[in-house]
Amino acid sequence: MSEGAPEALYETDLRSLPLVSRGKVRDIYAVGDEALLIVATDRLSAFDVVLPTPIPGKGRVLTALSEFWFERMADLVPGHLADIPLEEAVPDAAERVQVAGRAMVVRRLKPLPVEAIVRGYIIGSGWKDYQRTGAVCGIRLPDGLRLADRLPEPIYTPSTKAEAGEHDENIDFDRTVALLGRELAERVRGLSLEIYRRAAEYARARGIIIADTKFEFGLDEAGTLYLIDEVLTPDSSRFWPADAWRPGENPPSFDKQYVRDWLEASGWDKRPPGPELPPEVVARTAEKYREAYRRLTGRELG
Repeated sequence: MSEGAPEALYETDLRSLPLVSRGKVRDIYAVGDEALLIVATDRLSAFDVVLPTPIPGKGRVLTALSEFWFERMADLVPGHLADIPLEEAVPDAAERVQVAGRAMVVRRLKPLPVEAIVRGYIIGSGWKDYQRTGAVCGIRLPDGLRLADRLPEPIYTPSTKAEAGEHDENIDFDRTVALLGRELAERVRGLSLEIYRRAAEYARARGIIIADTKFEFGLDEAGTLYLIDEVLTPDSSRFWPADAWRPGENPPSFDKQYVRDWLEASGWDKRPPGPELPPEVVARTAEKYREAYRRLTGRELG
């Protein structure tokens, strides 16, 4: 982290707003009846366990990058950002300092019960499925693909949204039709693929491969569809440096993969509580998040 960078924020403590929930990374507060305050903390989860060591500045990267992508995709689908200044949502100046740069005031919407996952490359659980069945979420892929190969076309492989402590479950498109209805399911699929294609082309020109990503959507009372949560961040996506991509090898990434690798080597049994991270792992991970932001936006995160 650069000199003068803010200290890490592990958990918020806002007394002026009702706490709605704490997720793995985000603390969510009610702003009246129509809006929410979503605060991205510096917590980091790995293997579904929230680790005790925060990554300084991580939440600010997630927030700034999501806002960047919401703006770039606004012609395709509206984002959930509400037209309410932070000063109005959090009138207490001391509390505002706590969340400045890492909070979004958003519309209160009904989230769809599906995570919209798009894969442009074969890696992770998709690679395991392909090795076993030659397909991913029921989508047949060409024979002979190597680890981290680029797919002929991006594929839509949705999952259910699991309750806290549970794992998401990959589902096929027919299941999303049953959950959402055909018209909405097809719209979510089409939007997800288009957002991914547009973002992947933009990122590739800036030296980043977006191997895969997940989107979330929500509806207002009138049935208008919104893009919600976070968008195309190192937490919701797999970012690879384009110059280090080699099909057949597991590429380095701009996310918490460095932490995962350290945890795998540490002998931890992947059950809570997680171990404290050493300072060099924290510093390296924080810089990876900031580098992703710099490359994609062309700006420094102040």
